[in-house]
Amino acid sequence: MSLRPQRSATTWRFSRLLPWVAAAALLAACSGPGADAPAPSQTPIAAGTVNSVAVVTHGSPGDAFWNVVKNGAEAAGKDLGIRVEYNASGDPGQQAKLIDNAVAQGVDGVVVSMANPEALRPSVEKAVAAGIPVVTINSGESESAKFGAFVHVGQSESLAGQAAGRRLADARRTKMLCVIHEAGNIGANQRCEGATKAFGNTTTLQVDINNPTDAQSRIKGALEADRSIDAVLTLNSQVAARGVDAVREAGSAATVATFDLNSDVVEAIRAGRLLFAVDQQQYEQGYLPIVLLQLYRTNLNTVGGGTPVQTGPGFVDKSNVEAVAALVAQGTR
Repeated sequence: MSLRPQRSATTWRFSRLLPWVAAAALLAACSGPGADAPAPSQTPIAAGTVNSVAVVTHGSPGDAFWNVVKNGAEAAGKDLGIRVEYNASGDPGQQAKLIDNAVAQGVDGVVVSMANPEALRPSVEKAVAAGIPVVTINSGESESAKFGAFVHVGQSESLAGQAAGRRLADARRTKMLCVIHEAGNIGANQRCEGATKAFGNTTTLQVDINNPTDAQSRIKGALEADRSIDAVLTLNSQVAARGVDAVREAGSAATVATFDLNSDVVEAIRAGRLLFAVDQQQYEQGYLPIVLLQLYRTNLNTVGGGTPVQTGPGFVDKSNVEAVAALVAQGTR
């Protein structure tokens, strides 16, 4: 779907201002020398409209997590009558080009995840310089305002990591393997750092989410090499299933926990093979930015004085997995 700019809203805005202009002129004509000083003008600010929004993420093809983000953005677009085009690339250079293309098309708003912030900085700043409001989501919370975005929607990855680490420590685990699935993803590193801060004895393992067989083999190898590892924390729902299988193949008694949900994670929690999932409610990371862009463009609203809008962390475990299972199946959790 092409995102062509529609700037005919100027006439529409002017027509809305006419009653206010006429009222102001009438009041001025009625005011004599002895009249009270006029109150400050209440004329509405001429804001913009939102016809099209580009959502550009770093999600890998087929990653169920990002499908839910896309579902949220498209649902908001449908509810608000806004055209939403979703594109993604795990390559930072390609993601930057997707942002540049959206700016060239003159979209009314950009939503972008920033797993590799510095690679995207020129493109995000170019959008802001062009007068296009930007909302960052998921990763890149610390850099969001620096690059000119007016709000960030996501969870604090460091705090979420700490919460996960505390849960594993409460389960009396003593050595953790933290599995990073995307090289250079600032959010993944923050999760592991947070988990390590709260848990203590941790080692990290780099795998490639685009090679799940190899990821499973690497996790299995780490468990076989160090039998003292009794906790595995994955940072992605697809890698979680590989972690569960790796523990079984290695003959390890390690407890597995993960970030994010999908149907495999739900089944593993039900079966007791996975202790919990950190739920950042990524549907909100798709839906809310479209709403916030409309409020900003049409009414100059911001939320929380520019502070991030937190969508997590929540936790799904055996106590509440049945409550969200159907929502996961329909692609909204």
